Parts: sequence; C-alpha cells; structure tokens
Amino acid sequence: MDCLVIYVPTDAAPAVRRAISDAGAGRFGNYSHCSFSTEGTGRFTPLPGAAPAIGAVGTPEEVAETRIEAIYPRSLRTAVVGAAVEAHPYETPAFMTFPIDISLPPNPREKAAD
Repeated sequence: MDCLVIYVPTDAAPAVRRAISDAGAGRFGNYSHCSFSTEGTGRFTPLPGAAPAIGAVGTPEEVAETRIEAIYPRSLRTAVVGAAVEAHPYETPAFMTFPIDISLPPNPREKAAD
C-alpha cells in the first residue's frame, strides 16, 4: 500500500477526493472513499512561463488549501495520481506518494474461534 498526500484549493477538495476515491484510493477493510483532510494556507509565486489558475505571474499568492491524504494499493498508483492531477485545478499540483505499512494487530472486538 501507498499513501497519496495532495494539496488542493479548498473549494476543489471535494472533487479531488471523489476522483481519487473513484480511481481506487481510500479503500480500507469494508470501507471506501476514506481520506483525511486538514486545512491550511498554500503559498506560491508563479514564475515567467506559468499559467496560474489563481494569481498572477511574479506576484506572491496565498490560498486556502486542503491537505488530502488517502491510501491506495501500489498497483493503482498511476490511476490514482492521474485522477488527482486531472481533477486538480492547478497547472502543477503539489503532491507526494510514499509506501506505508498497514499491518494491523488482531481486532479485540472479534471473538476468537473456540
């Protein structure tokens, strides 16, 4: 399993969450569309040659953004990252992926077989 972390303008976060989940991210046990989000401020300055969705070339910008985190099977990396980039409004979305360990201890709520 891997984890995707992507920073998205807050108003676009629902569309990106839906896109990555529909591509296979956020499936955990008997659940789908699982993710975690935190709010923050993204900062950037578009350089010459950029076509910014927000702001203007050469002008520092601050945007209310949401950090979205979701796990996915490594075999779906191309589909999940592709869906995230396609749904994202920025010319160059900021994201990272990394491997995770999802080994779980036994669930104490499940009764052991006699």
